[in-house]
Amino acid sequence: MKRIYQGKTKDVYEKEDGTIRLMFKDEMTGKDGVFDPGENQVGLTVEGSGRSGLKVSQYFFELLNQAGIQTHFLAADLEEKSMDVKKAVVFGQGLEVICRYKAVGSFIRRYADYIESGADLNGYVEITIKDDERQDPFISKDALVLLGILSEAEYDLIKEQTKRICDLIKEELATKGLTLYDIKLEFGRGEKPGEIMLIDELSGGNMRVFNGEESVYPLDLEKYLF
Repeated sequence: MKRIYQGKTKDVYEKEDGTIRLMFKDEMTGKDGVFDPGENQVGLTVEGSGRSGLKVSQYFFELLNQAGIQTHFLAADLEEKSMDVKKAVVFGQGLEVICRYKAVGSFIRRYADYIESGADLNGYVEITIKDDERQDPFISKDALVLLGILSEAEYDLIKEQTKRICDLIKEELATKGLTLYDIKLEFGRGEKPGEIMLIDELSGGNMRVFNGEESVYPLDLEKYLF
């Protein structure tokens, strides 16, 4: 295999058959040794986090595939901490699509003068560009289209799919007695014309989940799911 990208939490390889293999690491995003899915830097290394993230990702990707949602997921190997996926091209240099059900994290840091922490947001969707130097700034639909990162139709489809995907994940977590506060997704263009699919991972490190008033640590999420 040829390594084509070295990320913060995963390394990406291209296989001989043209599909992609993601190798999960034991690094998690955060700051000063504290996990935070909203951070864009590696904040801590936790043994077993790579396998846990892969196991949870496999669980949700299989759920979404069964619901007829387009994803890049093909197969996972928990022992190797690897996930085989379809090839996809990111929008621009990468976008992060956040769906928010509660006003927490960076949302409340930005808008605390206008809303109370923990207020309902009813699945509010926003997009940021992946740019570590500029702290992943928010970008509007108009700017995305103006800059040629995606078309209006692509934006509308991504927003629609985000709501559907996140509502399904939220409903699944609710069956385990858990509440989804927010979640971060990524999308890419597939090899077929007009194909847009969910990519990257769906681990506990990409979402804030609560059990009552207590935050569920990402590595503990699998205990509720399995």
